[in-house]
Amino acid sequence: MSLKDKLLSSYIAFEDHLEADSPIHELRNEAIKNFEAKGFPTKKDEAWKYTSLNALLKDDYSLFPKQLDSSIEFKDVKKYFLHDIDTYKIVFVDGVYSSFLSETTHDTIDVCLLSSALNKPKYRPVIEAYFNKAIKNDSLSSLNTAFARDGAYIHIPKHKEVEKPIEIINFSTGNEAAVLLQPRNLVVVGENAHVQIIERHQSLSENAVLTNSVTEIFAEKRAYIDYYKIQTDNKSASLIDNTAISQERESNCKVHTFSFGGKLTRNNLSFYQHGERCDSTLKGITILEDKQHVDHNTLVHHIAPNCESHQDYKGIFADASTGVFNGKVVVEKDAQKTDAFQQNNNILIDDKATINAKPQLEIFADDVKCSHGCTIGQLDEEALFYMRTRGIAKKEARALLMYAFANTVLESVKIPELKRRINKLIAKKIGVSLGFDV
Repeated sequence: MSLKDKLLSSYIAFEDHLEADSPIHELRNEAIKNFEAKGFPTKKDEAWKYTSLNALLKDDYSLFPKQLDSSIEFKDVKKYFLHDIDTYKIVFVDGVYSSFLSETTHDTIDVCLLSSALNKPKYRPVIEAYFNKAIKNDSLSSLNTAFARDGAYIHIPKHKEVEKPIEIINFSTGNEAAVLLQPRNLVVVGENAHVQIIERHQSLSENAVLTNSVTEIFAEKRAYIDYYKIQTDNKSASLIDNTAISQERESNCKVHTFSFGGKLTRNNLSFYQHGERCDSTLKGITILEDKQHVDHNTLVHHIAPNCESHQDYKGIFADASTGVFNGKVVVEKDAQKTDAFQQNNNILIDDKATINAKPQLEIFADDVKCSHGCTIGQLDEEALFYMRTRGIAKKEARALLMYAFANTVLESVKIPELKRRINKLIAKKIGVSLGFDV
């Protein structure tokens, strides 16, 4: 039985255990029909031209992993948390909420579970107003909607500034030979509210894991959202991350994506600017080795006038790794005075490494300032030679150049403890130990 057939047959049993009066009951049924019609994307789809899911779909995934009585110990997973500072934490183990590892709150803000929001009447107005309103109905997002059971629910009322960052962490334990996880996150940030969020998916074993994640983020007027995605999973884990951000007037949203690990990672990141003077920032660093594959598929849709967007993605590829950058900026006819910038720079360390880049601009307005650029090359041999003549070993010289290459992304990380953590991850990935912070 194919994975698609297994999912379709399992949905019938899954739906029987759900409440018929659920606010998303009809959405689930429509979503599974959409997935049945479209199926999994293939390389025949233009947006998936350079990324194939065929190898991932061969595993016999457990769709509803068994829960063991013994939970994982904090000491065993402490390194995956931002433990240097106090944070709110929403933690899931094999798709199920872990109260032991989490720290949630309902004190003036809601940092809790999506399942609670779906089942309690007091949350229904927010669910009906926002759930499934930002994400587009592609096949994988529809699959997530159909099977969504839990995830993070974050609602920041207007004029609230969250005092500490929020961590969303999904662990997979390896209790099953192969597991498919489908977390669903909903983030609503009210007028003039501020929040910082860190998201991570982490496998704790070498068993196969495929995560199909959907995150919807809504920024109301003058809201400020600083979002970080840390992707440094085991080489047996794959991630399809679908994130859609809907912005209203004068909101400022930033997403930093750090892709350092995993077997296959696909990041679908979409921004929709519905109000004037929105500001959108998309930045990323990708460092790959072996046969790892990361595909960044970005969209910034300028709908209203007087808005800005800034994209800056850096990639370093070694061995036989593969990178993909497919970035699109769409400027509608009414979106005059748009200022959009897109840049993608890549370094190929080895001859077998590959990068496929496709920057795109679709402009229907005539009074705009839009630019895009893409470079693919190797480390500067003259710079390496200069550094070696100053007594710097070749390995350290190469590392210094890579750090300098990535610095334009790192410098905009606003959480100092996270910045230091990313700095260490990069040093580990490059294979050196440097005594400074970028």
